[in-house]
Amino acid sequence: GSGDASRAWADWRLALWTLCSVLLPVLITAWCSFQRSRRQLLIRDIFRKSKHDWHYTDLFGSPSYCCVCAQHILRGAFCSCCGLRVCEACLKKADRRFLCKEIMMRGTAGAPGSMPHHWIRGNVPLCSCCMVCKQQCGTQPKLCDYRCVWCQYTVHDECMVDCLRTEDCTFGEFKDLVIPPYYLSAINQMRKEKRTNYEKVVPYCRKHWMPVMVLANTRSGNNMGEVFLGEFKMLLNPVQVFDLSKIAPAKALQLCTWLPCNAVRVLVCGGDGTVGWVLDAIDEMKIKGQERYIPQVAILPLGTGNDLSNTLGWGAGYAGEVPVEQILRNVMEADGIKLDRWKVQVTNKGYYNLRKPKVFTMNNYFSVGPDALMALNFHAHREKTPSLFSSRIINKAVYFFYGTKDCLVQECKDLNKKVELELDGERIELPNLEGIIVLNIGYWGGGCRLWEGMGDEPYPLARHDDGLLEVVGVHGSFHCAQIQVKLANPVRLGQAHTVRLILKSSKMPMQVDGEPWAQGPCTVTITHKTHALMLYHSGEQTDDDDASSLSE
Repeated sequence: GSGDASRAWADWRLALWTLCSVLLPVLITAWCSFQRSRRQLLIRDIFRKSKHDWHYTDLFGSPSYCCVCAQHILRGAFCSCCGLRVCEACLKKADRRFLCKEIMMRGTAGAPGSMPHHWIRGNVPLCSCCMVCKQQCGTQPKLCDYRCVWCQYTVHDECMVDCLRTEDCTFGEFKDLVIPPYYLSAINQMRKEKRTNYEKVVPYCRKHWMPVMVLANTRSGNNMGEVFLGEFKMLLNPVQVFDLSKIAPAKALQLCTWLPCNAVRVLVCGGDGTVGWVLDAIDEMKIKGQERYIPQVAILPLGTGNDLSNTLGWGAGYAGEVPVEQILRNVMEADGIKLDRWKVQVTNKGYYNLRKPKVFTMNNYFSVGPDALMALNFHAHREKTPSLFSSRIINKAVYFFYGTKDCLVQECKDLNKKVELELDGERIELPNLEGIIVLNIGYWGGGCRLWEGMGDEPYPLARHDDGLLEVVGVHGSFHCAQIQVKLANPVRLGQAHTVRLILKSSKMPMQVDGEPWAQGPCTVTITHKTHALMLYHSGEQTDDDDASSLSE
């Protein structure tokens, strides 16, 4: 009997130990998970209430030290405006102790038209030099040396003297692009008093001041726009940097009315679609009677199709190879030019058609045929699974797939029998075609100069400011591919101030600036709408999608 009892006790002990060995890790994991989610809630709460623009990272990209406890940290929070870096444990202290960049001066600190440096200790850029002794800063593996969040000047701990703490900040290399906090305070006060004589306010009265606004589409190009927002906020006043996923361009551009007439420059970070969106908002400013505040537009190409950006010398696609400082220098040095913008009106056929005609604004090109079909197929798939289309390379591969598929199927054949084309009122006899492309700019299809072709005939260069459209025809998807690799020329149909295209029967794919749709019988009329003020970068343009002409 006692042997059975001891066996039973041994079995119970084994069962108990087994249960403990299973439950204990589960309980520890659940406790850790609870603590982590509680910690994340606390961090999110600090982020939400803070005046800093905090972001959390699991791994800093360079050696970093906590600005409170001075310990070396691999992960933690950083402010994308002032550059503070802090470990999780010290986040609350850092948020209370350190001020972020102020977009507007509080009270009457400093004389009007000046402000002192805003020094932050540690984590200075590795290549920076001390403004006092001209030796390299940030070389020691610890929290050391100072950086001004406005002018980006750096100073060694031992070179920091009291006079530097109170010295006026010059805003550094980009003083002509930055909107100083004291300027916004002065203008705000004047607007309250209903005064408009801004000319006397510094730096409004300065000759070379050309404040820049950055409008970034964070959904463009591998979500690189998110990174740029932070980098531009570090170099400029955060009030100059806008995320277009959170604020519409029309609202962002109202900042221009606080700034000198005809002096503002806008840098649009995104694809050609984002640029079109901003240019539409600028047209709205003209309607509101704000024509004298209209800015000039530069482009940082982050999208898939960057033909407008390539035409204006900003490159075919940016992948982070040029530092943000160089981009700002390029914006400062760029020349102002005009870009024709066109009205595309699509009127459906039929006696009983009571719907208003569809009206688009065109900056790049209009097309009917195989390239519009590729865009339509691509667009349909991107709408279904947007997460798959975050990479420029994947986007190009999908376009290639639909192009080769159309080569085999030939869905747009006999276009010349289905449409009539008029250039400046004159009917054009069409050869056997599958597609017609109407161009405003020099580049098409991701970096191909369509109108000039291979250059075996003396065709004048296409211009984007001459009030003329170039009209070409293509024989199909395979012909489009041959043109892109310079093995063939398009069928040049002519140049015109007004283009009229009549689709007599059946449905055809059409697109304006990459926005495709399937269109039944209709009349398409393209007429000049307005000019946009753009900035031209005189760097070398490229046919290669991976290269960029942003660097000098």
